[in-house]
Amino acid sequence: MRRLHSTIRRVASSDCPVLILGETGTGKEVVAQEVHDLSGQARGPFVPFNVTAVPRDMLEGQLFGYRRGAFTGAVSDAKGLIRQAEGGTLFIDEIGELSLDLQPKLLRFLESGEIQPLGERPQKVNVRVIAATNARLAELVRDGQFRDDLFYRLNVVSLTIPPLRDRREEIPTLVNHFLTVHAKQAGKFIPQLTPRALERLSAYDWPGNVRQLTNELKRIVALSDEDELVDEAHLSPIVRSAAAASPPAATDGTSVHVKLDRTLQEMYDDLERAAIARAMEQSRHNQADTARLLGITRKGLYLKRRRLGLDEGHAS
Repeated sequence: MRRLHSTIRRVASSDCPVLILGETGTGKEVVAQEVHDLSGQARGPFVPFNVTAVPRDMLEGQLFGYRRGAFTGAVSDAKGLIRQAEGGTLFIDEIGELSLDLQPKLLRFLESGEIQPLGERPQKVNVRVIAATNARLAELVRDGQFRDDLFYRLNVVSLTIPPLRDRREEIPTLVNHFLTVHAKQAGKFIPQLTPRALERLSAYDWPGNVRQLTNELKRIVALSDEDELVDEAHLSPIVRSAAAASPPAATDGTSVHVKLDRTLQEMYDDLERAAIARAMEQSRHNQADTARLLGITRKGLYLKRRRLGLDEGHAS
C-alpha cells in the first residue's frame, strides 16, 4: 500500500484520467477522494457517482443534464453530474456497467472537454474524471461489451488496490481505526479486543474487503458493553466459523508446514466456485439474486463464471 500511496501522490499532480481497479469493498472511492484532495482540483467539488445506482434509461440525463421539455417528464432543467463537478473531479464507479450507447458520449467528453446536455447546445466543461471497476475491463473489451477506445482513454493511469487478504498486516491498524471511529459516532467507549479476537480478525479472508471489516467492527461496537473485553465469541458467526475451519496453529512456537500441491490461485478459484454454487442454489439460479448475494454485479458474475469454467445454464 505504500507504493500505491506514492503513486497516488504522483498521479494527483496531473490532470489525466485515472482508472482504479479493485474488488468490491477495497476502498476505490477513498482512493479517488485522495487523488482529488492532492490534486490541483482540490478546491473544486468531488462528485461520486455509481453507474449501477441509476436506471439505464436515466443515465444520460443524470450524467450530462437536460433542458426542461427535452423529453417526457423533464419538467425542469437538470444540471447533470458532469457540470456539477465543474472545476473538480467526477468519480464514476462501476464504469464497466455503462451502456454501449453512452460510452461514445463519455469518450467524446474525455477527448474534447465538451458535453451536450439533452435539448441544449454543446458546452465546454473543466472536469477531471476518475473511473473505477471491480470487473476485468480488458475481458469486457474482448467480449464486445466495452469500447476499446474508451478503455484506452480511461486507462492512461491505472491504480490497483489489493484485496484485504493480501495485506493482512494492515488489519490490526484498520481495526483500531474503525473501532475508534464507530465508537465516537455511537457515543460509546472504544471496545478493547483480546489478542485471540484480533488474531481471528487477521486470519479471516474478508471477501467483502474493508467494507465488510468496518461493518464487522460497527457490529462489535453496537453489541459490546463498557469495560467489557471483546473476545472471539463476540465476532459474527461467519468470521467465527471460518476461523474454526482453519488449521490449528502450532503451539511450540514453530510454523505449521502444509504440503501445497496446488497454487494459491487454484485454491482461490475453488473457493470462488464453491461460493458461487452455494449462492446459485440459495437464489434458485436467479442471476440477479446470485450476484446480490455475492456482493458483485451481474456482469461481474458472468465474467467470474466464464473464467472459472462454470455451467452457464439456468440463467434468469
